[in-house]
Amino acid sequence: MKMKNQFPKGKLFLSLFFMLTAFTSYVANAQGLDNNQQDFSEFMDRSGNRYRSASGIPGPDYWQNEADYKIKATLNDTQHTLTGEITINYTNNSPDALPFIWLYLEQNRFTENSRGNLTTPIEGNRYNGDIDGGYEITNLQAKTGRNTSTKHIITDTRMQVWFKEPIKANGGTATVSMNFTYKIPVKGMDRMGRLDVEDGTIYAMAQWYPRTAVYDDIEGWNVEPYLGAGEFYLEYGDFDYEITAPYNHIVVGSGRLENPREVMSETMRNRMEKAKESNETVHIIKSEEINDASLKAKQSGTLTWHFTMNNSRDIAFASSKAFIWDAAKIDLPSGKKALAQSVYPKESAGSHAWSRSTEYSKHSIENYSNKWYEYPYPVATNVAADIGGMEYPGLNFCSWKSTGAGLWGVTDHEFGHNWFPMIVGTNERRYAWMDEGFNSFINYYSTLEFGEYPARLNKTRNMTDWFNSETREGIDTYPDVTNLRNLGMTAYRKPAIGLLLLREYILGHERFDNAFKSYIKTWAYKHPQPKDFFNHMENVGGENLSWFFKNWFYGTGNIDLAIEGVRQNEDKTGFIITIANKGEVPMPVKMKVTHRDNSIENITLPVEIWQRGDTWSYLLKTEVLPISIEIDPDKILPDVNYSNDTWPSNSFYKN
Repeated sequence: MKMKNQFPKGKLFLSLFFMLTAFTSYVANAQGLDNNQQDFSEFMDRSGNRYRSASGIPGPDYWQNEADYKIKATLNDTQHTLTGEITINYTNNSPDALPFIWLYLEQNRFTENSRGNLTTPIEGNRYNGDIDGGYEITNLQAKTGRNTSTKHIITDTRMQVWFKEPIKANGGTATVSMNFTYKIPVKGMDRMGRLDVEDGTIYAMAQWYPRTAVYDDIEGWNVEPYLGAGEFYLEYGDFDYEITAPYNHIVVGSGRLENPREVMSETMRNRMEKAKESNETVHIIKSEEINDASLKAKQSGTLTWHFTMNNSRDIAFASSKAFIWDAAKIDLPSGKKALAQSVYPKESAGSHAWSRSTEYSKHSIENYSNKWYEYPYPVATNVAADIGGMEYPGLNFCSWKSTGAGLWGVTDHEFGHNWFPMIVGTNERRYAWMDEGFNSFINYYSTLEFGEYPARLNKTRNMTDWFNSETREGIDTYPDVTNLRNLGMTAYRKPAIGLLLLREYILGHERFDNAFKSYIKTWAYKHPQPKDFFNHMENVGGENLSWFFKNWFYGTGNIDLAIEGVRQNEDKTGFIITIANKGEVPMPVKMKVTHRDNSIENITLPVEIWQRGDTWSYLLKTEVLPISIEIDPDKILPDVNYSNDTWPSNSFYKN
């Protein structure tokens, strides 16, 4: 049957015309019309699954394994060795049976042929370490059920321990025990080591026991070697540990001291009880009492200091006969109390030096607890050592030479790390920015609140030389790969500035604080990935921030907003302000307009103005030309060319 034409000739022509127009439009789009879609689209797979939700919270099947430790160790201050025995109770909460587990043996970094030593430049760097150390491991036993295995393989700073029967999935348990000994390095990569002072040696002990590597739903086993800049990624668990040291040593460690009556004299205990109720610093051992035998619990032999630490990813301790010891109470938002304490040699004492350490520590912990999330540990200890600054749960090592603003800054920074990565357990070996950067951000507000020393994070335009540098690297560069000259920016300042921009320029205080606090609470004692942070901030903050996260955290582009011109519109009812995005990072535009009567008008244009192009025209409704227009009047943005942020431009005034 022959079909009739469905359209009259005129309508047929129009139909063909519209079809041709649509096709032409399709072809043009296929060939690529100018727009900035690439700046606003997703930049990584942030879709959700059963383990991690697209909203940035743990999924219904989220899991992480647990490692509980019992350790007994003895410090020999003649041979400078640590000898111990350790038992690890490992719980496999993953959906996979595990035929083996991986442990970190980071003391093996201090050997001549370690990967870390062989990848350190000949001229050296911050992460220099001794090369005459390393673990001696004996009597290893790995048990699942009634089966015991001794099979293990040590490769550089890692050890693979095999079981005769795999650890069962979804709650199976295993026990690994061994004895260990090693020489304590003097130079411990600026994270641990020994320092000789007039009254003795200070032992700063970190990475001091075999530690379990993380098995997670992202990588399986995380087994990157310990090289230098990359720090740590560890499982959570409970710790019960004992440190036996010479009788005249003071030992401080992560967690709660369980046997003060056995290791402290009555005078020391009475002073400590006073400190626990005091907002002012109370001395437990004064400078002139360092060598006073009557203050010690014993006059010969050794003492064993017993500590416990629950739901922690690590522990550290310090031991010396040269310590001054002081303390004060910490007031927490819930009404609970904790203890701030400091130990340091007499060389570090002084009203502008370590005699203020406990004051600084108390303020730091109280500030972060009130502003972000309550401090969970019973004690916060600051230790003076030959270390620039290094953090562990409830305990810091800071330079024994620090004074004034420097001591405040390093103390506040290292205690800030209790939130990132001790509470929020990120992978520091890959994503240094998720702990160093986030911590540098909260340090800024803590320093502002303390008030005595300058806080400079908001002086972003002082850093434009680096942002313009051809050798700059991205935040996402792994720390062991990053050029050390860039690490301060990529791991610390640039990600901290990113959060500053979110809070002060993009989201505002209320929306940012809601999202950031929620992120901390949601991922406390868990293992968030970068995508979890991005998703959480977007979902709670209520903003699609891909344009910012992609370009700031995963790129090397810069911010450069500009005013290109001001002209009167045709009907003379206003002035058209032409602005441009000359950089690679789009941003909302905040402008301050000063009118002839000196009144101020603040204008905010959303980031979406840059979706279809790099220039935008805004109609300022006024019949009189304003005196001046300024982009980013509060100078929050690290705009790499701020000479084009104002109208009239500087050149206008020169003419």
